Amino acid sequence: MDFKDEIKMFGDRVEKLKDQIQTEEATKNAFIMPFIKALGYDVFNPFEVMPEFVADIGIKKGEKVDYAIMKDGEPCILVECKHWGESLDPHNSQLFRYFHTTKAKFGLLSNGIIYRFYTDLIEPNKMDEKPFFEFNVTDIRDNQVEELKKFHKSYFDVGNIQNTASELKYMNELKSLINVEFQNPTEGFVRHFAKQIYQGMLTSKIMEQFSGLTKKSIQQYINDLITERLKSALKKENEAEQAVAEKEVITVVDEKDSKIETTEEEKEGFMIVKTILRQKIKPNRIVPRDAQSYFAILLDDNNRKTICRLYLNGSKRYIGTFDEQKKETKIEIITVDDIFKYSEQLHKIVDKYDGEKVGLS
Repeated sequence: MDFKDEIKMFGDRVEKLKDQIQTEEATKNAFIMPFIKALGYDVFNPFEVMPEFVADIGIKKGEKVDYAIMKDGEPCILVECKHWGESLDPHNSQLFRYFHTTKAKFGLLSNGIIYRFYTDLIEPNKMDEKPFFEFNVTDIRDNQVEELKKFHKSYFDVGNIQNTASELKYMNELKSLINVEFQNPTEGFVRHFAKQIYQGMLTSKIMEQFSGLTKKSIQQYINDLITERLKSALKKENEAEQAVAEKEVITVVDEKDSKIETTEEEKEGFMIVKTILRQKIKPNRIVPRDAQSYFAILLDDNNRKTICRLYLNGSKRYIGTFDEQKKETKIEIITVDDIFKYSEQLHKIVDKYDGEKVGLS
């Protein structure tokens, strides 16, 4: 199991168990320790994970942080835990006070669901008030998994993480600001665009009008982006399916009979039948079978379940179907697109075969 799958499974487990976890200690045992273990550390080895790590502060002695993840005999990540139902406030956190007393370069504040990673980007040896990396483990995104992977024992490198910490921190803050502006555009944001479009004076009434227009424009732009992404994804999926289908058509040709050649028109005909029937059955149940005088399309690759035959290589084109007595009826078609006219008939044929299957069971 790779790291991404392990974290996703862990997140699912947290979601299922959280309502049963009543205390901070239970949160540590059920959520925090398994999370540290998922990062590759042996939670039962004090040389790797030190519970109740002592971090003395001035005249205060014996102050402890919940866990310290160790490297080369020194703490590299301090971990403070809260009950999963508690909010995470760094101002009231012992982690915030302990950070400067150790050699650890990272602090982790977590309630087992939300994980916040801190460092000292603003002032050396003083933990920043805002995390540079935060995620909800029950709804973690793939890009967040990749960032989290940097904290895994196998990949952990202080310099590498610190190089990206600043970028992550400011990107997160920018995304928050953008989200606020997109939901309720501020006057400065609206004015920035309005003055580039409107030639007159930006009165209160005009600004109010542009505020609504700006919000609508942003929403429409995002919707258009999503639509284009979906169209692109569907197009790629259809192209992939068509490539597989064409490969299927080619591979079913009987290798013993070199005279059989599947034409482009036969491939097109097969794709049309597959398109018609995929509304009713799984596409992989529709199988082509080429012959010298016709092109057959079968259900479940069964010769006794011929959906139809296509006769496309003569001076005239036909689609052939069989009745219950296995008598074939050939109907002339002008182009392969005429196959669509017989969609209802093809559906009934498949229903008949599947009905026989149900009857046998």
